[in-house]
Amino acid sequence: MTETLVLYETDDKVGFVTLNRPEKLNALNADLRRELAAMLAKADEDRTTSLVVLRGAGRSFCVGYDLSGGSGSEEWRRDALKYHERLGASLALEITPWYMRKPVIASVQGHALGAGCELAMFCDLTIAADDTLFGEPEIRFSQAGPGFVMPWIIGFKKARELMYLGDMIDAPTALDLGMVNRVVPRHALGAETLRLAKRMALIAAEALAATKLAINRGADAVGFRNAMQAGIDVVAPLYAAETEVGKQFRERARNDGLGAALKWRKAQFNT
Repeated sequence: MTETLVLYETDDKVGFVTLNRPEKLNALNADLRRELAAMLAKADEDRTTSLVVLRGAGRSFCVGYDLSGGSGSEEWRRDALKYHERLGASLALEITPWYMRKPVIASVQGHALGAGCELAMFCDLTIAADDTLFGEPEIRFSQAGPGFVMPWIIGFKKARELMYLGDMIDAPTALDLGMVNRVVPRHALGAETLRLAKRMALIAAEALAATKLAINRGADAVGFRNAMQAGIDVVAPLYAAETEVGKQFRERARNDGLGAALKWRKAQFNT
């Protein structure tokens, strides 16, 4: 029997979408991405709920795209147009919470890295366990995430630092930067998420939807949607380019395994 990679359940007026690949820290492979897109659409269309909680089963919310599945495989190398198409599909998934009719609360723990960090930022609100680490480490492997949303959330100066270096930050730092709304003890994450969601559910669904749409229209008026698309246009050639760091990383991953390659690259930043 095939495991369901994304779960959906409701509690009164709150819909819960749960990434359910805990053994892989909810890394986004092709199947999970497909199911997540479908489940977010289902949650948005559910007339019995007025908001959605996006969460991850197990130790971590989401560690980003599944590199072991060959997201940087050789069939895509040297073809910027194919990478542009691929990145466009990735952005379409990540940005879904932003443009859903209903508000979406991200409830995160453990790791929110790469696409996982971007997903959390694209949600309307984010509540984080105190053990959460946030970051976009892709640049260390000569790549960049498709959704350049971080500058819009925390400002350009700090976003540049985090995105240029690929460093991770803890939940209290993310709170100080405005990346998350609340930080709670790990053991209380579920209860505090539900409490926040239930408070929001007291608001008329129509009022929530209208307020979200008004905020989004304002963001689009000053260029948000175009900025997200511009990110793909710029970084697609990077994915097709041959960089020395990228070449070394792929060779180590191919010869010694992905885990060894990740440890090798991480150690260079620990000096």
